[in-house]
Amino acid sequence: MLTSNGYVLDESEARLAELEPVPLSERGDRGALWSRLRRDGYLYLKGQLNPDHLMDFRGFYFASLGEANVYAAGTDPRDGIAAPGDVDRAALRRGLFDRIVPGPEYQALCTAEGVADWFEWFLADDVHLHRRKIIRHTKPGESGIGTATQAHYDLVYLREGSDRVLSMWIPLGDCPRERGGLAYLEGSHHWVMAQEREGTLKMPAASITADLPALAEERDARWLITDYEVGDVVVHSAHIVHAALDNTDRHGTMRLSTDIRYQRSSEPIDWRWQEHWNYDDGL
Repeated sequence: MLTSNGYVLDESEARLAELEPVPLSERGDRGALWSRLRRDGYLYLKGQLNPDHLMDFRGFYFASLGEANVYAAGTDPRDGIAAPGDVDRAALRRGLFDRIVPGPEYQALCTAEGVADWFEWFLADDVHLHRRKIIRHTKPGESGIGTATQAHYDLVYLREGSDRVLSMWIPLGDCPRERGGLAYLEGSHHWVMAQEREGTLKMPAASITADLPALAEERDARWLITDYEVGDVVVHSAHIVHAALDNTDRHGTMRLSTDIRYQRSSEPIDWRWQEHWNYDDGL
């Protein structure tokens, strides 16, 4: 049973389907990729990044939170096995916002081979990486509104710059559907863009809804999901609606992922995204 924020997804063929990976024959064809991005709103690139590098960073991330009771004592931080008991929130914030987010290890991950060079190639221009980069883990067993990322589209948070920012979502470790990967609402970028142009789109302050099955019914659309493997990435437009599933992993494995944003340097840049993500940044 798949859930998001405690809501049970309708798994019928009319409401749930698989993300479509970009075929190898198109991976080096920029024109084909642009056509696919315009049509689908996303590019699912399997094996885009070096899995060993991602797993090394996964180990660094959880080890950096060793004082916060995030991962189980006596286990390998790379495994990301959730610790029992409560997390020390103060220690979590120190490890995340003082060490991980501003650190050189995270910057290296976000500019690694297959990331910055890929965007330069795809956008055919000099590119800008937004300094505000989000990295988060989710423990299995947490459910209810607020525990998983609710349905939203990224432009909601990027109103003061270009609307052609591209996001790359990177799972840092295998992320099968039961571990809480991203789900995309099929074709949603088309109606979001149309209503943006017409000025009829309701402008949510943060998210559209936590109720994914109701949104799929309202839009007569399918949520697209998959079993992500370490090394896979999804590049998506700022207009496509997406959300996260709940982590229901039975072995206690945490989901860890990051989402970063690139755009052409020549286009307007949202100044609010040029500082490191922090606990009180209000975005």
